[in-house]
Amino acid sequence: MVLFYNLSIQFYVLIVRIAAFFNPKAKQWVDGRKNLLPKIAEAVKGEENLVWFHSASLGEFEQGRPVIEKFKEEHPEYKIVLTFFSPSGYEVRKNYAGADFIFYLPPDFPSHARQFVDLVNPKMAFFIKYEFWHHYLKELKKRNIPTYIFSTIFRPNQLFFKPWGRFYRRMLSAFTHFFVQNQESEDLLKGIGFKNVSIAGDTRFDRVYSIATGSKTLPKVEGFSQGRLVLIAGSTWPKDEEFLINYINASKNNYKYIIAAHEVDENHIKNIVDQIQKPWVRYTNASKEEIEAAEVLVIDCIGVLSSLYRYGDVSYIGGGFGRGIHNTLEAATFGLPIIFGPNYHKFQEAKDLIELGASFYYEKYEELQILLDNYFENEKERLFSGDKSKKYVDSKRGASAQILNIIKFS
Repeated sequence: MVLFYNLSIQFYVLIVRIAAFFNPKAKQWVDGRKNLLPKIAEAVKGEENLVWFHSASLGEFEQGRPVIEKFKEEHPEYKIVLTFFSPSGYEVRKNYAGADFIFYLPPDFPSHARQFVDLVNPKMAFFIKYEFWHHYLKELKKRNIPTYIFSTIFRPNQLFFKPWGRFYRRMLSAFTHFFVQNQESEDLLKGIGFKNVSIAGDTRFDRVYSIATGSKTLPKVEGFSQGRLVLIAGSTWPKDEEFLINYINASKNNYKYIIAAHEVDENHIKNIVDQIQKPWVRYTNASKEEIEAAEVLVIDCIGVLSSLYRYGDVSYIGGGFGRGIHNTLEAATFGLPIIFGPNYHKFQEAKDLIELGASFYYEKYEELQILLDNYFENEKERLFSGDKSKKYVDSKRGASAQILNIIKFS
């Protein structure tokens, strides 16, 4: 099985190298790993008190960020080494001030894992949510380095829990403690002999609360809303935009709309504004007069979505007609009702919010129309759902502190 695993890693690296000739993200993945181990050696030379945090990509990093920052605050004697597997994390957060050293993770070959752990020699290691790399975990275990994983969800269909999953179960034996999100995960791990488990919850709740308390003031958005009810549509995809723009064009109300698409390349932004039949304006190049006159504000840059929700009354989260909805918690922490498409079942928080009456999903345009009309026209319903959203986030906070309290850094 180790041979098969090694071959699969080699094959993956080969495919990415080929893709790098025509795919920008693949090229970043390859370029970021050129001469990587010598660069790491030079960067950490002479350092002794290092702690390693690893994240697959940007989403996992944001999930783990509260733990990193709380760790740094409580234990300034340590320096943080942060690694990413994906360019979507590294390229966006390579200048993150909360870590002392930020690198790509070298591919999981035995020699890479051995050299990396030799160079960093972490006092402890943290893996955020997922990422199970056989050779890295083996090296950490061999050297008795305390190793933790947090905000993790385990499911019965994972290889760890299959009769033929012995190789993958051995990876789990490297972890000193598992901090999981729910009871099912704890039960699954205990069912295969791992008792070192705690239900700590999801650190994303700490993160979105932090985002809300530190959200930026956006003068243009303040000028746009002018005291009118505002729908914030975040992380939308073309199918989401098709339904939303149909509603915007057909509606006769006095509401305002903000569309913050998941992709903000010029072609996508142009496709959005070409469909809108009401006065619209793009965020980055709008004058004060244009902002105030517009009924639709199209966000054509990144980095403002999490602060946008503070200006909303109702939120729409995109992705529900694709691989799955995006982050609902950023809207929930501001106390907004939430609407999304039908592909939400992989996300526990979405199911919880629906059960509480804080969120609703739809499958066809007529259902979206009814939901939006009801929220805009029925203040009682809107405030009820928004209150449930905020209370849900507030009730789930505290995972980061729980994790660090259990570890105790002895």
